[in-house]
Amino acid sequence: MENKTSGLSFLWLSAVAFILDLLTKYIVTQNFELYESVNILPIFNLTYARNTGAAFSFLANHDGWQKYFFIVLAMVISAVLVYFLKKNSTSQKLQNSAYALIIGGALANMVDRAYNGFVVDFLDFYWQNWHYPTFNVADIAICIGAGLLALDAFKNPEKKKE
Repeated sequence: MENKTSGLSFLWLSAVAFILDLLTKYIVTQNFELYESVNILPIFNLTYARNTGAAFSFLANHDGWQKYFFIVLAMVISAVLVYFLKKNSTSQKLQNSAYALIIGGALANMVDRAYNGFVVDFLDFYWQNWHYPTFNVADIAICIGAGLLALDAFKNPEKKKE
């Protein structure tokens, strides 16, 4: 007998991503000055930065409307993904985990943006003079979620045929 419980049981993963992200952002803002940087490894710094845009500071240099746009976008995407979780069974582990991670990351960045007007970033990887855009734990959760969705699509291509 197949377990028909919904994918909503994966929302604990959203909560973990959400809490871990906001906790790390709080620690950074309490212990660093803006743009302060501490070298951890030859290719990695902890650097307190602020992002008023989206990924890679997309739309950061606008009049402030993007704050509300990204807040609404995060709420809409999260609501759609919660709906998908409700429709899924618990046996769809990759897809449910992906949706949950994206929800947790999107909502954590949304709360940060709504409260501060920007998103706190602090993970700074670099090679010589080239720096990858600074990011945070929510961004990691979203990227892992997207990767899991891609993996699920390759692993289960028969679901896409109709």
